[in-house]
Amino acid sequence: MAKRDGGEGDRGTVVTPSAEFPPLDPDELRALRRIGDRWRAARPGRPPGGDILPVDPTLRRHPGQPAPTRFGRLAPIAMFRVGEPDELVAAEPANLPGTRFGRAGTRLRRVLFGPPLSSAAVLYERMRKLVALPVLSSDLLSSVAYGPEAMLAVLLLAGSGALGLSLPLAAGLALLMVAVGVSYRQTVAAYPHGAGSYIVAGDNLGAGAGLAAAAGLMMDYVLTVAVSVSAGVKAVTSAVPGLTGWTVPLGLAVVGVLLAGNLRGVRTAGNLFVLPTYAFVVALLALLAVGWFRVAERGFVPVDPPPVPAVEGLGLLLVLRAFSSGAVSMTGIEAVSNAVPAFRPPEWRNARTTLTWMVAMLVLFFLGLIGLIHLSGLVPTAEQSMLSQLARVTFPRGPWYGLVQAATAMILLLAANTAFNDFPRLLFFMARDGHAPRRFLHMGDRLAFSNGLVALTAAAAVILVAFRGRTEALIPLYAVGVFLAFTLSQTGMVVHWRRRRGSGWRRRATINAVGAVFSGLVLVTAAVAKFTEGAWVVVVAVPLLILLFRAIQRHYRTLHRSLALHPPPAGPVPGPPVVPARPPTAGPAAPEDEELPEQVRHLVVVPVARLNRSSLRALAYAASLGQPTLAVHIAPEEPEADRFREQWQAWGDHLRLETIVSPYRAVIGPLAHYLEALHASRADLVLTVVVPEVVVRSRWHRLLHSRTEQRLRAALRRLPGVVVTSLPVHPDE
Repeated sequence: MAKRDGGEGDRGTVVTPSAEFPPLDPDELRALRRIGDRWRAARPGRPPGGDILPVDPTLRRHPGQPAPTRFGRLAPIAMFRVGEPDELVAAEPANLPGTRFGRAGTRLRRVLFGPPLSSAAVLYERMRKLVALPVLSSDLLSSVAYGPEAMLAVLLLAGSGALGLSLPLAAGLALLMVAVGVSYRQTVAAYPHGAGSYIVAGDNLGAGAGLAAAAGLMMDYVLTVAVSVSAGVKAVTSAVPGLTGWTVPLGLAVVGVLLAGNLRGVRTAGNLFVLPTYAFVVALLALLAVGWFRVAERGFVPVDPPPVPAVEGLGLLLVLRAFSSGAVSMTGIEAVSNAVPAFRPPEWRNARTTLTWMVAMLVLFFLGLIGLIHLSGLVPTAEQSMLSQLARVTFPRGPWYGLVQAATAMILLLAANTAFNDFPRLLFFMARDGHAPRRFLHMGDRLAFSNGLVALTAAAAVILVAFRGRTEALIPLYAVGVFLAFTLSQTGMVVHWRRRRGSGWRRRATINAVGAVFSGLVLVTAAVAKFTEGAWVVVVAVPLLILLFRAIQRHYRTLHRSLALHPPPAGPVPGPPVVPARPPTAGPAAPEDEELPEQVRHLVVVPVARLNRSSLRALAYAASLGQPTLAVHIAPEEPEADRFREQWQAWGDHLRLETIVSPYRAVIGPLAHYLEALHASRADLVLTVVVPEVVVRSRWHRLLHSRTEQRLRAALRRLPGVVVTSLPVHPDE
């Protein structure tokens, strides 16, 4: 696992390309040393580092610089250089594929995403605060474009007279925003190397709570992309109604652009999205300033909203539904705590400052918009967003309405970038703990978590298509997952402070407890009030995801137990061991024996279809290994088997031959079952199957040859102690 440094908290997280290669634990290191002692005793006189090789592995026997040849004026580029201490370092050209098609694909990828970055550059792929603010706040700030409208749309079900409740509800939501924001400031300080809800809940409440928080966050991030993009497309279609029929294709195109931008790396993506976010902030400040100035000119007298008949009674359940709908304006508030490692040093201090700016702007924009909408007498409509209506009323003339809509559309379309930043990082932390596939530990060419980015893109695209890009259909799914993560994270922080009991722990625990209570109330309200509207999907999906995470971890635990080093008996071996032949009924070798070369007994098997240059080369290679060798021929009928035996005798019968008649003309099945029978009769033997493989240059020529080696490897993959290797033969073409 990646090293964790507790700092002020129980544990932090370090994001590094080396996370794919976790170190051995102390028990495995001790076992490794004891196995090494057995090797040394069993192979006396061998120099450290092994026998003298026929080639120089450091590639320094030809130090001369490459020179141009008559076939080309440009000299070939060296693929490796010798670093310190005596290790080879692969140069960038060594990453290029060997085929012309592969090299063309690599060049195209580098044009789109940029040249590869070295692992050492991970320290420089950090964001300063002015860049981190737009990257991490785009989701949070953009939610004010649809959060107030979602709350008002629920209140409107009780008639236009119920819209007056928007003011006290907005005040309550503002208090919730401040409470949760202050709580996450404490999380950032307690976990200075980054920790989202998954790590905080898992550390303090147990693995189950951590997985529940992770499941909620994963759904939140996917829905963030879907909701932000659909809301951005709606802003575009509000200004240009003729594009309404292209909602889904436009949304998919935006998701593709976001994927391409983030595959270029964290810093590059941040630079791409800085301008749209700051443009939205400026546009919204201008809208609020002009709007409130005009309201002040008329003495803050509210305009009566158009009469809308009630379709539901005004009750507590409706009010709670409206409150939970407005709470979607808080989605993205956790982004900073999850992305602390992406900041420049001092990471946690810069992250906390950025979070403070984000929460302050969120409260200002949310309260300012709700108050301005109320005083302007606006109501939600299906044809036009609330922000669009407010912009038309505030800027009835001039280009300002278009500029506000353009900035709103850009921030909504790019708000999903917060999810693109945090979703892969969450998968990284989960994969490091074995709860997600390990491929999510891998960093791509640009030091971005490419696999996580692609997974998020695919999931969001499916949601967009399934819900036809309708924001109002996605909102009910939104609040449950994110507030589940909020609640578990803040509850975990309460336990964290109670355990540490440092200076001021009671005050800190109280702050987190208030955030946990408020978040829990919104969670329960959203789950109950919106259950039939679609929240049931999240309620059902979270337990299913937890079961999936646990199944993945069980597989990795089983794999680790089976591959872990087993220490041999204590004490060195006095000399090379004498290994007696095991009887046919002997079981497999003990695990510790399999790690010592003198304990491995071989049988090399060469399938031979016909005696030609490729098969004779395979037989020569097998015999050169100095191990017992058996040739096997599969014949479709007895006469052909007799003919092959005659040819074998003409060759000289240098190796033992076994012919198998396959009257049903199958080859792979009989051969695989024969090898399985050999393995069963002597389970202590390692069967090395050498298959001659004809390698052709043209891709379409491959269709003319059977892939015997691949088919045989697939048939024998489940058998332990069976090795299938191919001996390539390149014909003259």
